[in-house]
Amino acid sequence: MSNTILIADDESSTREALQDILRREGYQVFTAANGQECLTLLTTRDVDLILADLIMPEVNGLEILKSAQRQDPTLKVILITGYGTVETAVDAMRQGAYHYLTKPVKPKELKELVRRALGEQLLQRENQALKSRLDERFGFENVIGNSPAMERILELVRRIAPTRATVLVTGESGTGKELVAACIHQNSPRRKGPFIKVNCAAIVETLLESELFGHVAGAFTGAIRDKEGKFEAADGGTLFLDEVAEMSITTQAKFLRVLQEGEFERVGDVKVRKMDVRVLAATNKNLENLVAAGKFREDLYYRLKVVRVELPPLRERRHDIPLFVDHFLRELAERDGRKVDGLTPAVMEKLTFYPWPGNVRELKNALEGMVVTTAHRILDVSDLPSEILTYREPASNLQVPVGATLEDIEKEMIRRTMASTEGNRTKAAKMLGVSLRTLQRKLKVMESPESTDSSDEGREEDRGGGNRRTRRC
Repeated sequence: MSNTILIADDESSTREALQDILRREGYQVFTAANGQECLTLLTTRDVDLILADLIMPEVNGLEILKSAQRQDPTLKVILITGYGTVETAVDAMRQGAYHYLTKPVKPKELKELVRRALGEQLLQRENQALKSRLDERFGFENVIGNSPAMERILELVRRIAPTRATVLVTGESGTGKELVAACIHQNSPRRKGPFIKVNCAAIVETLLESELFGHVAGAFTGAIRDKEGKFEAADGGTLFLDEVAEMSITTQAKFLRVLQEGEFERVGDVKVRKMDVRVLAATNKNLENLVAAGKFREDLYYRLKVVRVELPPLRERRHDIPLFVDHFLRELAERDGRKVDGLTPAVMEKLTFYPWPGNVRELKNALEGMVVTTAHRILDVSDLPSEILTYREPASNLQVPVGATLEDIEKEMIRRTMASTEGNRTKAAKMLGVSLRTLQRKLKVMESPESTDSSDEGREEDRGGGNRRTRRC
């Protein structure tokens, strides 16, 4: 789609000449014979660029500029002026005008200036769209999970995001450590600055120091030019170091100095550089054990864990699995153009009780495979990967976490029993000591989170004596 340009000039010869030049360049062009007409058109048409005469009766170019800025800060305004008012046009640039053209307008100068203005505007709008997507993706209200564990983590992240505190995010692989770090950055005062990510495990140790701090030409074989490090690139923003436990002791010492003093030297350089960077680090290893083994500096460990955010594995937040499933199915179906409307209760049951050693990442990959290979609109048991389909939960005593409600414990017992009977409700009801009707009612409530149980749930008629008694799983 071609860009739309609005020309406002009270001289018809200038309007027509500019219109002809720009239309030949492929732009869509509208004209206004005065400033008021220009303002009216701005309310009825989507415009990318305005060319406005600086001196017009009633509404002049400066008033058009101010109105355009209020309507859309990315809307570019180029003012047209005579030699006698160049100084005023320059002052208008200080107020936000993109540039100015002097009469008579030179076609080559006009085309180049318009091209540059529209190019900068496109970049500005793309950046705004990216920021909007980041805000949507990493907004607190869009973080998936309503389990008690995730609610506590989100509350902690809300409190620490606006601060400068160094944060250590821990948890198994695939639990979403990078997403939490991005959420902290995106909801901090540094969100307009860069968010630089470094995976310490993915970089050869001999090059990690150069990657973090940069180097000067000749510092080592292959260093043919100066290179900026990630700390410099993150100045004014946030540096996220994933798998920080993979750093060597030597690099750890230099890293500690940056955290303590905010300064460093590039490899092979003597110049001390200062920077303003917030550090977020993550690891799936036990740093306390590494400190005890002499593989991680104790002082660095305490400097990193000013605040610690510990992400639970997916198997400890099973209540969140249906939320993840719903989110990923919609995302994958839209991305791949597949018509997948949901899954059967039997599939959800299997997904809920599988231990997910790869956590959320493994769940998403499993669903992706199911979505792209299924021939059904509703995913069925036959679509499940073999390791999930054949999984049998080992017999064990129910572990009740501190703070769990009786309702949560009851639901967990029902889920485990249903899994052990492979979905056979009659057998599960017998094992739980309740009637089939009671079990079916409880399962219906569990499958519909919005619905609430009636106060007499679990009661059943004592057919022998006609009395009501309460029986619970």
